[in-house]
Amino acid sequence: MTADADRPQDPRRRRLLLAATTTALSALAPACAGPRTGTGGAVRAPATPAGTRPASAAAPACVLTPETGEGPYYARNSRARSDIVEDRRGVPLRVELRIVRASKGCAPMPRVAVDVWQADASGIYSRDGATYLRGTQTTDAEGRVSFRTIVPGWYADIAPHVHFKVRPDRHSEVASQLFLPEELLRQVYAGEPYSGRRAPAHPNTRDDRFAAHGPQMMLAPLEEAGGYRASFVVGIA
Repeated sequence: MTADADRPQDPRRRRLLLAATTTALSALAPACAGPRTGTGGAVRAPATPAGTRPASAAAPACVLTPETGEGPYYARNSRARSDIVEDRRGVPLRVELRIVRASKGCAPMPRVAVDVWQADASGIYSRDGATYLRGTQTTDAEGRVSFRTIVPGWYADIAPHVHFKVRPDRHSEVASQLFLPEELLRQVYAGEPYSGRRAPAHPNTRDDRFAAHGPQMMLAPLEEAGGYRASFVVGIA
């Protein structure tokens, strides 16, 4: 796997409005999350590093940023589900997304397809018929979806990330990715199953995409039941 393995293949640049918040989705509807059915080994999370808690309960204004691309491992026909862990071991991570239409006053976008996919603790994506760490959901009336996954591992010179794609209709889609704080990654990677490989000293800052867009697309995880929970508002232009 080369350092360019996850670079966007489409040179066209779509644009998203992204607004990160860790508190706006704390009351996510239980029906959106669904039951936890995966059998992946749960690994207890280390204490949340300083600086990863939200500074304010108010969601900031939307920030215009270019799409980062879907990379080579996207699969359109992922299973419709909330829990995407399957048999993968790692520190639990719940990612809550809310999709809004920025051009209509950030109105929620119901019935929109959202795909999520990522690497496992060893930095490997599911392929050749495997389906772990991939899933699709449709937003509820408030534009919300929730995915249960794990903290992704690293590979090549690419910052660890969670991919997502929003498909508002059959004729449009936008793809980007979410990052995690480097201090949190270093603590997670010091434990099993991540510690079976030598982690980079700086998992994020080796990646030029992180340097360009990381602050706008950074999750701010909170501790939750031996893992983490993080929320993010995605505003479509």
